[in-house]
This record gives sequence, structure tokens and C-alpha cells, in this order.
Amino acid sequence: MTSTTNKANASQIKALVFDVFGTLVDWRTGIAAQAKALLSNDFNLDWDLFADSWRAQYQPSMQRIRSGQIAFCTLDTLHMINLNQVIKDFKLEGIEEPTKQKLNLAWHTLNGWSDTQDALHRMRKHFLIAPCSNGNISLMIDLARHNNIQWDAILGAEIAGNYKPHPIVYQRSVEALGLKPHEVVLVAAHSSDLEAASAQGLKTAFVTRPFEFGGVGSPHHHLAETKALTAVDFSAKDLSDLADQLGA
Repeated sequence: MTSTTNKANASQIKALVFDVFGTLVDWRTGIAAQAKALLSNDFNLDWDLFADSWRAQYQPSMQRIRSGQIAFCTLDTLHMINLNQVIKDFKLEGIEEPTKQKLNLAWHTLNGWSDTQDALHRMRKHFLIAPCSNGNISLMIDLARHNNIQWDAILGAEIAGNYKPHPIVYQRSVEALGLKPHEVVLVAAHSSDLEAASAQGLKTAFVTRPFEFGGVGSPHHHLAETKALTAVDFSAKDLSDLADQLGA
């Protein structure tokens, strides 16, 4: 798709909503670093593996809610449940509760990718912008303040009472903005998220995040998508490229 076509499509767009973990912030580097800072005096671990293992609990735990097996709870709550499971899996004994609580808050202070802040600032001059994340509202507030991001709203799982890619998350986000689905673009680095949003009538924008799962040599490096695996309206090498395509 050419940039000219993209800019023509952009004339109908009024809002951009963003996946956050992996798309806007580098969860793996941040979680590994903070886990090491808090636990390395007592344990000698592969901290990247620790981060990967904690993240691996993410989708299975949310699926229990999407399937109706358990009632909705915030991602902070799920992260703590998942952290306790990873601690058990790694046989890490004796970690006190205040340390667990502090480590769980590591998700609130993840650093954005190098282009995140400036690109979002550019886009906000032309469009409403908001997260459409599985993260709870307080988590999104903290990440925004940490990365100097100014949102027009905070949308996603907590206002919908369910987790992506359940259709209601996209539907409630569009409704909250008072817009029609085709006037809203979901921006994400994950095709499953984009495919689900497209099914609800949203436009979609794929951005590559080649180091979400670590650099070359990381056992999970291949999980980072280098191109969209579903049809999208925009495809960009990063958020700055997307801003260019949108005429921002």
C-alpha cells in the first residue's frame, strides 16, 4: 500500500487506539532489569528467561476470564497471580510479600520504545489518541506519566470488563469515543489483535517491533512479527513511519 493511498484513508480517521505492551513499551527489558535489581542479592537467574516466563502466563490467565471460568479482575491482579506461579516454577523461596508487590509494579514503569513519545505527540495533533490495552487504568496512567504520554482517554479491558481479543473490548472503546468503528484505527505489533479489531469494523495499523522478544540469539526472538499476518490498512516499520503515513 502506498503512502498516497494511506493518506487518503487517513482523511476518514478521527482516533487512534494503541496496544501498549510490546507496541509502545519494551516489557521484556524492563521486567528483566527490575527483577534483577530486586532479586539478584538472593538469587542467580537468567533474568530474561524470568521475564519471558512471567509474560508466558499472560494469555492463559486472561483466557480464564474470556472463557467465563473466573470473574473479571484487573491485569495487576493477574500479574500477581502469574508472578506467584513463576516464583514457584523457578523454586524461588523466601521472597517477602512487599518485594513481590514492588516487583509487580515493574509493569507500571516500563520504558517506551525510542520513537514512542515523539510519534504519539505528533499523532495527537491530528487525532484523538488512547490506549486500548489489557492493562488496567491505573497501570496505563503510570505508564503514561513515566513516558510523558498525553492520552485523550484511557480505554481497553477495564472499561469493557474483559480482555482482548474479545470483541467487547474494541466495541466499548469505540463507543466511549462516540465514534464509528471505521473512524478508529487500532495500532499494534501483533496480528491477532489487529485481526480481532478489524472484525469489529475498526481500521488497523501494523508496526514492527523486532526486539520485543529480545535480540537475535534470544530463544523467543522469532515471535516478533516482521510483517502483518492479516490484512491491514496501514503497515509501518515503526510509529514514526506510521505518523508519516497518516500525515501527522
